[in-house]
Amino acid sequence: MSTALSVKSPQSTPVEATLPLILAPEGDKSLQALTERLRSDKKALDEAMLAHGAVILRGYDISTADDFKQVVTSMDDQLQTRYLGTSPREELAPHVFSASELPDYYPIPQHCEMSFLSNPPRRLYFGCLIAPKQGGETPIVDFRKVYNDLDPAVLKRFEDGGIRIIRNYCGPKTGSGFDLWKLKRWDEIFGTTERSLVEAECERQGIEFEWYGKDRLRLISGQAATAKHPVTGTPTWFSHVQVFHMQAAPAEYKRIYKLRGGLKMAALWRFTELVVFLRRKFADSDTLPMHCTYLDGREIRRDDLEHLCDVIWKHMVAIPWEKGDVLAVDNRSVSHGRLPYRGERLIVVSWS
Repeated sequence: MSTALSVKSPQSTPVEATLPLILAPEGDKSLQALTERLRSDKKALDEAMLAHGAVILRGYDISTADDFKQVVTSMDDQLQTRYLGTSPREELAPHVFSASELPDYYPIPQHCEMSFLSNPPRRLYFGCLIAPKQGGETPIVDFRKVYNDLDPAVLKRFEDGGIRIIRNYCGPKTGSGFDLWKLKRWDEIFGTTERSLVEAECERQGIEFEWYGKDRLRLISGQAATAKHPVTGTPTWFSHVQVFHMQAAPAEYKRIYKLRGGLKMAALWRFTELVVFLRRKFADSDTLPMHCTYLDGREIRRDDLEHLCDVIWKHMVAIPWEKGDVLAVDNRSVSHGRLPYRGERLIVVSWS
């Protein structure tokens, strides 16, 4: 990027990492020095993002949400606030949110943010204000490599079939109870209790909607399984199959258990397997909290999902957070997720 920043080699698990590019100060590590450098070197940063897909700024004096915002606005002047994803979040400063308010045992599978929308974010920016004592990484995966590494027959089935995403939400008048697959109510997702505003947003995003029961909402959206990068034209995996498919939760817990062990992860793996088995046996696909099929309603083969998850995990890079880290991600080529953790953790996020 410039001689004012040095490049460090990432130390990661479970694979040897070439992603992300880690940039650290050679001298002045102040917030002011960093923001000045970022403003003057925007072109170099853009080139690094295209080449690597993700960049970490490490070793600078960044400790608050406002510090993080100053860094991000030095890199990007197109920050957004509209969020139609499923993770519960809290706004901590203008354009700065907690990355997720999910419990510490809850993993978040790899995904490109809001890939199921007509205009998903271009970039994501994560900041570490409190590093967890154990775990809690925000792993990333180059989805261009996933596209290239998928079995051609599996990739063809996904590309030919397209993806149909089903989400069912309770509303403010509905007692939802505890459910690992129901993370938010529809009024929390859309930021309103006015049904007409929800319907208008769905129409803007090309999402089918259906009100049913007592204040419940079903959302159905279609998407291609893959996409081309808007700048480079490089093909990439670009779908939420590995997140929204009912089998995704046990698939993720299984791989986390095999990576790190632990009775809790083993129990969650087996528990989610059982819950999914019972739900799939007694419930229709369109009534499940979250699920996906091919566009014509055919079920996605479980072995295809397992193969997809295997390839994603093969390329996963999980670098332990350090306080003050800022991770910039090209959302059109690189995915992110979250591993379970212990101890206090505060990761913030902005997007454009």
